[in-house]
Amino acid sequence: MVNDDPLVSVIIPIINRTQLVARAVQSALAQTLTLIEVIVVIDGPDEATKEALAALNELRLLVKPLPHNVGLGEARNVGVDAARGRWIALLDDHDEWLPDKLDIQLCTVQHSTFQDPIVSCRFIKRSETADVVLPRRLPVLDEPMSEYLFRRTRWFGGEGVVLPSAILTTKNLLQRVRFRAEFRRHEDLGWLLRASRLSGVKLQFVATAEPLVIWNKEEQRQTLSTSKGWRFSFWWAQESRLLMTPQAYASFLLTWVSANAIEQGDRSAFWPLLKEAFRYGTPGILDGIVFLGIWLIPQELRRWVAICLTSTRN
Repeated sequence: MVNDDPLVSVIIPIINRTQLVARAVQSALAQTLTLIEVIVVIDGPDEATKEALAALNELRLLVKPLPHNVGLGEARNVGVDAARGRWIALLDDHDEWLPDKLDIQLCTVQHSTFQDPIVSCRFIKRSETADVVLPRRLPVLDEPMSEYLFRRTRWFGGEGVVLPSAILTTKNLLQRVRFRAEFRRHEDLGWLLRASRLSGVKLQFVATAEPLVIWNKEEQRQTLSTSKGWRFSFWWAQESRLLMTPQAYASFLLTWVSANAIEQGDRSAFWPLLKEAFRYGTPGILDGIVFLGIWLIPQELRRWVAICLTSTRN
């Protein structure tokens, strides 16, 4: 490693994704901000990835192999503990950054009045069918984190999104609020909900509307976070209910978890989700309409309509 203390530490967890990690690492090393370190946490035995990273012969690169798999959240925690920078940026192995991403985000934090801002940006959701720029809207003043992330105000999703690979925040915050190792899915959402409740913490987006990150959606399917079961999402929502507003809780169940259940072909989720949403949440009219659409309209037709409408708008 170089002697100069880095301004930003980049944390990249990975396991058995050798073909992708070099791209993610190189997109970080190619930043216009050069005073950085890139910490790759290899989450379990993976000799091929260690060899590929060693071949890069980069002084700003630190590789931390773990003896066994600990999961995405705990792998991020390991990277945070090893970081030397005051600021930490998260980058998943299947994603990549545009060259001025960190410079633009640091401009935002320099003008921030908050001790521990969470700085995000728009990104390109790239799939085999289309490129879509997300999120479709930014948070309004004093909007609760759960409502920004989950509450539906439009027909299609993607309006309130904080992509992990778009996050820049302080090491102090990431050590105060750890990723929960027991959550193998939604660990980033849980972290945002818990962190946003602390004094001096605020979600802020950069001033530019241009995307600064590329989220490679198709390649994301086999990442460290592999659990896609709707039952897990249901359980996670129940565990996290007190971190959400009643409106956000209902919207998450009726739209997000319902869509997950339909993807898995499990129609038994209909009544449990509907009952839970009305018992502990406050569903909106749009939540109900979207919920019925998810269950009544064929999945491929919904996807086709969403792609047509969202791709033309971006």
